[in-house]
Amino acid sequence: MSQFSKKLALVCALGGLSLSLTGCHGSKGLPEFAVPEEFDTSRNYEITFWAKNDTNKTQTEIYKKAIADFEALYPNITVNLNLYTDYGKIYNDVITNISTNTTPNVCITYPDHIATYLTGQNTVVPLDDLFADEKYGLGGTELAYDGPAREEVIPQFLNECSIDGHYYAVPYMRSTEACYVNKTYVENLGYTLPDVLTWDFIWEVSEAATAKNADGTYVANGQNVLIPFIYKSTDNMMIQMLKQKNAGYSTADGSIELFNDTTTDLLYGIAGHVKSGAFSTFKISGYPANFLNAGQCIFAIDSTAGATWMGTDAPLSDISEDSLVQFETAVRMIPQFDPEHPEMISQGPSVCVFNKSDSQEVLASWLFAQYLLTNDVQIAYSETEGYVPVTSKAQNSAEYQEYLSECGADNGTHYAVKIEASKLLLDHVDNTFVTPVFNGSASLRDASGQLIENVVKSTRRKETVDDAYMQKLYSDVESLYRLGQGSDASFGKKELGAMPRTSVILLSTLAVTWILILLYVGREYLKNRKK
Repeated sequence: MSQFSKKLALVCALGGLSLSLTGCHGSKGLPEFAVPEEFDTSRNYEITFWAKNDTNKTQTEIYKKAIADFEALYPNITVNLNLYTDYGKIYNDVITNISTNTTPNVCITYPDHIATYLTGQNTVVPLDDLFADEKYGLGGTELAYDGPAREEVIPQFLNECSIDGHYYAVPYMRSTEACYVNKTYVENLGYTLPDVLTWDFIWEVSEAATAKNADGTYVANGQNVLIPFIYKSTDNMMIQMLKQKNAGYSTADGSIELFNDTTTDLLYGIAGHVKSGAFSTFKISGYPANFLNAGQCIFAIDSTAGATWMGTDAPLSDISEDSLVQFETAVRMIPQFDPEHPEMISQGPSVCVFNKSDSQEVLASWLFAQYLLTNDVQIAYSETEGYVPVTSKAQNSAEYQEYLSECGADNGTHYAVKIEASKLLLDHVDNTFVTPVFNGSASLRDASGQLIENVVKSTRRKETVDDAYMQKLYSDVESLYRLGQGSDASFGKKELGAMPRTSVILLSTLAVTWILILLYVGREYLKNRKK
């Protein structure tokens, strides 16, 4: 071999090495997971668990106790807890770590996010085979704890964890949205609060509440501030309104139907109520519970998981005592267009297991993930907020039924508003729905809320909201969230977000390396020609 050929081979080998060291914006690829025939208890495993706790110390202690109890059952498995205060931060960190194969082992997240994690090759473990495994599956014979059987996981909650025909998560907790009502003010305005709220009723009372006294204070509360109706999650607001109207949002295959005539009509209606001062949103005005508890809001819509912040006696109320106003708090379903056929969203965190090159490590991770479905964990966590357990095994247990029966016994564990919010979901599971999950569904969800936020903001700024405005709004939001690209690949780019810094450095290094390689090869070629 000539000297030039040897040098060229060496350079190409170095180039190939740089490629092997450089990950694209996604997983480098892992082998498909296969359930081991036996769990190897002779080995020690260390797994990481990423969870979200809303800065609730009680929840943190529940996680820690669950880990300690699990480690007592499996002394060869160590679980390291990493707590976050925001699901978005978990999502961003997972995306960053996919590119370096350093994802956690077990993670509390949302199915919309999991759909994006799946853009990497074999990043998240499909759980179908694990569910069905006789030894280590749901209710398996070799489990060291009493876990729920497959049929004891509430089907409506489990279905949300299905993506492209496979289960990639188990539900952890479930909630829906509730309307927390200052019943005292409603009645003072001359109205009777119905058992099922309608949008017409909400808007009528909210408009009536905008009336002011001669001194500029509001008739309803005698204060200078009143926003009759505040919605926390405007993406849920739009999604549920469209569902109740039987209008398009998206299809299971990821087709976007959000920008339709019904959406336009809803936005015009919302703009009118913003203009009168009857409606605003959390992002624009602030946390609805704070306004509710201060007597500055009549209808506050938030998750049932936020019930401990709602009401005069709320254990987690965020305002000073001298700002609290005494009133009767009522808990109702979100308003409906057709009260005879109510529709409300099912939501809440799920638990996924990330793939690793060691199938035994994955199995150890699954054993812990499944432990989170045991009664002890499910009941303890559900008692902290307005969540409900995801298994019939926990829901029907004597312990949980006793908890529900003591509604209002105190303003802590048995805070009435919290338990009423839980019962709201328990009584209406069959009226809940979930949105289709696909790579890009998280962006679509954000876009649906952005439509409302932009209209509210523009109306408050006294901008004209007309057909031309709507056309531009749809175009801007479609572009912002890349909803008009027409392929799942475009969603993947948006969903993955900004490329992690490590990936940028590695890709830049690769580009520079190949430029230098080409320059070197060219120089050597010219030198050899001269010879």
